[in-house]
Amino acid sequence: MGTFIVLVVLGLIVFLIIRSMVKAKKNGKSISCGGDCKNCGGGCH
Repeated sequence: MGTFIVLVVLGLIVFLIIRSMVKAKKNGKSISCGGDCKNCGGGCH
């Protein structure tokens, strides 16, 4: 019974994270880049 509860809680957390990522993508926000290239250490330059 405890394993089932943990599984449901983890599934809910994963679902909420994915939903948040999809919502951010629909709003035009990048999931991995903030769009601030002058302060970016990545490949924006």
